[in-house]
Amino acid sequence: MKITVATDADAPVGEATTGADGAWKVAVDKAGSYKVTLDQATLPAGKALRDPNRGTLTVQVFEGNARNVLFGLVDANAPPQGQQGDGGGSSYWTRVAQLVFEGLNLGLIIALGAVGLSLIFGTTGLTNFAHGELLTIGAFLAFFFNTVVGLHLLIAAPIALVIAAALGWGQDRFFWGQLRRRKTGLISMMIISIGLALFLRALLLFLFGGGGESYDQYVAQAGIQIGPISATPKSLIAMGIEIVVLIAVGLALTYTRLGKATRAVADNPALASSSGINVDRVIRLVWASGTCIAALAGILLGTTQNLNFQMGQQVLLLMFAGVTLGGLGTAFGALVGSLVVGMFVQVSTLWIPPEMKTIGALVVLIIVLMVRPQGILGRRERIG
Repeated sequence: MKITVATDADAPVGEATTGADGAWKVAVDKAGSYKVTLDQATLPAGKALRDPNRGTLTVQVFEGNARNVLFGLVDANAPPQGQQGDGGGSSYWTRVAQLVFEGLNLGLIIALGAVGLSLIFGTTGLTNFAHGELLTIGAFLAFFFNTVVGLHLLIAAPIALVIAAALGWGQDRFFWGQLRRRKTGLISMMIISIGLALFLRALLLFLFGGGGESYDQYVAQAGIQIGPISATPKSLIAMGIEIVVLIAVGLALTYTRLGKATRAVADNPALASSSGINVDRVIRLVWASGTCIAALAGILLGTTQNLNFQMGQQVLLLMFAGVTLGGLGTAFGALVGSLVVGMFVQVSTLWIPPEMKTIGALVVLIIVLMVRPQGILGRRERIG
């Protein structure tokens, strides 16, 4: 497919032809507003734009940032947008099934990041705005060992996870733990986490640049048809890994000694400490495991899209939505909330443009919290 980019004044900037995976890239020399046009005559046989009137999109590009532009494609014989919901039709319900599958996949990735975010909030009370960068760090650690060192991704990923866990432990040992000992307030720590997120994002931009990167393996795969759903083998394997890890975390929290200690610290740190639990050690292990799980989410996310220094920031809002929707401080609530958010984000593209699908997460968050302020699995608390 042929893509052309021009300025708002229609001055040509560049053009590109998409690869086998549908990806393309055009470099611009300065920040500004640009028109991106898909030549519909070059679409693959049997494919058409979901909305033929959106063949040209206007996007704002900021200095040093990569901007993703998506064109939604459907089968050429599918009903036009706006007419798909009037009477059903097999193509419409096939698309619904595909979006539900993609929503489940996205929800599981969000859940991996949200579980760590929720555990850290539950044990320390910290709203960590730098948690999205932990996903990005995990993805780029695997990228470094995969493409620079030359290890296969199946070897590079476990090494990246071990390093990420060590970074999480070190974060609390030498940074957040020191702030807690100094009795730093939670609001101040939250603002510090925003500054830390900006620093890590700039560091990743400096080290790896602002363009998109990809792993050496599992970049493009042929899809397989499972009933009405089309999926790549890597997405099915990734979903299996995500489900296994989330089940393992749930079982660990429920049945292991460390899990019970973590829940005790989250419920009442002072009482847990008086009962003989080493609260600092539990929090440190929560940081290590939460960072490791977030890094895994980043690696799996990197197999489905290009790596860039903003990828964690782009899903951070969805993680916060999942945690808040499920109930602050509860890992099981984060899981349920993330699945709801992921599903709603993807299915909402039936009615709204894909560029606006994140808004759906905020809408469902507001609606649920108006009915149930404590979240889906949260508990009512008396204040005052």
